[in-house]
Amino acid sequence: MRLLVTGGAGYVGSVTVEALVDAGHDVLVVDDLRTGHRAAVHPAARFVHADVADEHALRSALQAQPCDALLHFAAASLVGDSMRDPHRYFRDNVAATLALLRAVAAQGVERVVFSSTAALYGTPERTPIPETAALAPESVYGETKLQIERALLWLARTTGMASVALRYFNAAGASRERGEDHRPESHLIPLVLDVAMGERDAIDVFGDDYPTPDGTAVRDYVHVLDLADAHVRALAALEAGLAKAYNLGNGAGASVAQVVDTVRAVTGRDVPTRVAPRRVGDPPVLVADASLARRELGWSPQRPELADIVADAWRWRLANPTGYAA
Repeated sequence: MRLLVTGGAGYVGSVTVEALVDAGHDVLVVDDLRTGHRAAVHPAARFVHADVADEHALRSALQAQPCDALLHFAAASLVGDSMRDPHRYFRDNVAATLALLRAVAAQGVERVVFSSTAALYGTPERTPIPETAALAPESVYGETKLQIERALLWLARTTGMASVALRYFNAAGASRERGEDHRPESHLIPLVLDVAMGERDAIDVFGDDYPTPDGTAVRDYVHVLDLADAHVRALAALEAGLAKAYNLGNGAGASVAQVVDTVRAVTGRDVPTRVAPRRVGDPPVLVADASLARRELGWSPQRPELADIVADAWRWRLANPTGYAA
């Protein structure tokens, strides 16, 4: 299949491009490199340096290389940042995606796999969280993803565009060649690895008085290679006139304290911690019910153990101590 991948120079996007190429697909990556890295793009993929909101650039790229489906990863994705600069998030995520969908539809692309988020659920009434749970985002970032999912639903009803939205929980780990290199970094596992590398003096634990076994918040960590596999499978699940959504997670959580202990065990290095106040909007537990993806996509995590996820992230970090920087 001929595929357009926006944000294919980013973390999950680049690992998914790797999986798509390995599966025999012909891939065109479009990325503006604001947060992605050119070195992360698989050498077998064609690359266009452009903003997804640039309809002229997209039309030119698709005329040169027609595509059958779109995988859309490109987005601004920092929760705290979205609350400080909401206008940019609505522009970069919602407005840019609508322009992208219009541009690809004009070129005959009517199948979309969308990179969504568990942030749509806000603080859930119960966990594990099914797709039928109330959608009540507590950040501008989550709201922008919800608005895109709603747009895809209406496009399915009105134009027949087929879409699958994949709601990630906490992506982590690395492939052999590609890993996590965000600047600034906001995800727990790479931040704890920073401490193990000696690049930070300690890891902040935001709250140690949650109603969890060790008092620290619990999250569902899913290996980035398993996320990539779900995108490959989602392409086969696209049905004209339908917009579907699936949770992607292991269905089991790990606490902040467990992540820190696992990093200590995997790296053999000291990881000092310091307790900080809870962050507003951080629920005690966020764990996915991913049974729908198991049933309908035939997907199941192949690397569910936290120690394996951390070990892969650590191996990539040791091999790439400065990330993708030369």
